[in-house]
Amino acid sequence: MATKTAAQQRLEARRAYDAYLAECPARQLLDRISDKWVSLLLNALADGPQRYGDLSRRVAGVSQKMLTQTLRTLERDGLVTRTVTPSVPVRVDYELTPLGRSLLPVVQAIKAWAETHIEEVVSARTAYDAAER
Repeated sequence: MATKTAAQQRLEARRAYDAYLAECPARQLLDRISDKWVSLLLNALADGPQRYGDLSRRVAGVSQKMLTQTLRTLERDGLVTRTVTPSVPVRVDYELTPLGRSLLPVVQAIKAWAETHIEEVVSARTAYDAAER
């Protein structure tokens, strides 16, 4: 078994997390955080802890199944914490973790960009669709 130089080891370590490679774990994470529900929920949690029902009302159009799945996935990935307070009825709050907060500027910027440029995108789509006919 040949030994590797420090430079070779560094190169292998860098390639291990190259999102352009199909087997890269970072690619799975990119897929996860590019999901519209993830982006919207992270933005919704920017102001602090919120209950499930509050999130459901704030993020219009998300089904109960998708909201639950997305929150569980975010919790599993360490981006959100779930706190259960024993009461009647049971209170469940969701909050961004420090890791989730570190992602917040990125998803907030994407949301702001989308809201700012939607009219340009709609115009481009209309022009493209008209030219395709």
